[in-house]
Amino acid sequence: MPKPTAEQLLYKRIQKQFGRATKEYGMLDDGDKILVALSGGKDSLTMLQLMAERCRIYKPQISIVAAHVTMSNIPYSIDPVFLKEFCDNLGVKLHISESGFDASTDRRKSPCFLCSWNRRKALFTLAQEIGCNKIALGHNMDDFIETMLMNMTFQGSFSAMAPVMKMDKFPITIIRPLCLVNENDVEMYAKEKQFPPLKKNCPYENDSHRKSMKDLLAHLETLNPEARYNLWGSMSNVQPALLPPKQTKNNKNIKQCQKQS
Repeated sequence: MPKPTAEQLLYKRIQKQFGRATKEYGMLDDGDKILVALSGGKDSLTMLQLMAERCRIYKPQISIVAAHVTMSNIPYSIDPVFLKEFCDNLGVKLHISESGFDASTDRRKSPCFLCSWNRRKALFTLAQEIGCNKIALGHNMDDFIETMLMNMTFQGSFSAMAPVMKMDKFPITIIRPLCLVNENDVEMYAKEKQFPPLKKNCPYENDSHRKSMKDLLAHLETLNPEARYNLWGSMSNVQPALLPPKQTKNNKNIKQCQKQS
């Protein structure tokens, strides 16, 4: 038997983490019809390939379609011919829709939030139109950790994203099958497969703190190579007895006193 190539070993590692996530978090149920969000970036292309392969497993039996949402006011671009051929080779039907937003209409929300929400809304609408009960998003482990760090730093909340989330206003469940997959693994696999890069020229990109969080995570890994996995584990290892109690109206004065001193 020939020795597995480096690419095969890498993909096997990604497959293992994908399979572990779908099983541990109960992402898949028999009869699911899943809309796979396909931005055209490395994560979504890898996820679609994994999901297409998963469709061949009998139990639980699932089916998938892919959807690519373009934004009329954000110059993201991916070769539509490549996307179509990629989906055809996997035997997956591709839907393409368009959305957009006006950042001046809601100053309370950041342009990144508005862009994400409008993309998501387009996916919700399409999913319901074609009878999908779940939407798969390609957030990897790094995305979860970076979101947690941003929320702690800028919102004062210990929160990130849920691997499985049932929507309140839509009869849709969001799943994130790459939540246990290291972004470095996806990047290496994308290079091996020569996925074309997602070209973007977002006018709001510099307003996002995500790049700073990526740099922070990289720095933490220089202090401890296991930092990524420890941060992930901390989200499900909360110890309330070792944390301050939630602030009430009375003890919110603590913050005021600290500022004055």
